[in-house]
Parts: sequence; structure tokens; C-alpha cells
Amino acid sequence: MIMATYVDGFVFAVPKTKRAAYKKIAKEAAVVWKKFGALDYKECRADDVKPKFVTFTFPTMAKAKPSEEVWFSFIVFKSKKHRNEVNKKVMAEFEKKGEMPDMPFDMKRFAYGGFTTEVE
Repeated sequence: MIMATYVDGFVFAVPKTKRAAYKKIAKEAAVVWKKFGALDYKECRADDVKPKFVTFTFPTMAKAKPSEEVWFSFIVFKSKKHRNEVNKKVMAEFEKKGEMPDMPFDMKRFAYGGFTTEVE
């Protein structure tokens, strides 16, 4: 029996020159989310963004500039309730450290959503 899950998903554009800085932040974040119970944590950089017959692509959605790369990230939880519990602990951890890291991309073009998993 497969357990239903809940996913937080993110799409955003990172300047190519800031890829290493973002990956460093993402690796640190993955450790924290998993420490507090996230089932999975993925950071994915787009490399096939112009498929045939698709008119609305991730770069279009993220308003990516030629100097930027589109990233799709997601964190998997047991349920929405579990997500809320984990995220509360994660935010407390970041506050305990004193500050949230400065993101190396334009947060005004950062898309987020919480998703109920319908098919696994």
C-alpha cells in the first residue's frame, strides 16, 4: 500500500553566475528539512526547456532572462499536517541561527504551491 503524500513545489530563475551560491544554500536547506522529517527534497535545474508543441514553458512562466536558469524544486511530506509541522520546526531552526539566507535570485518571480498527491 502506497501512502498518499503532500508536496511543496517551487519554480524560479537563478542567474547562471549564481548557480554555485544557490546550490550551497539548497544543500544546507535539504539537510534541515530532512532533519525535521521531510520524506524527500529535490532541487532540479532545467536542461530541456523547449519541447515540441509546448507553448508555455517553465522559462516563460518564471520570466527567465537569457542569463538565468530555471529551477524546479520540491519537498515531499506525509501529509499537509506533517508539512505544517516540519516547516514550523525548519523556520524555528533558521530563526535560531539568526537570519534567513539572502537568496541569489529575484524572489518576485518565485512561484510556490502546496499540492495534494493524487497519483503515485
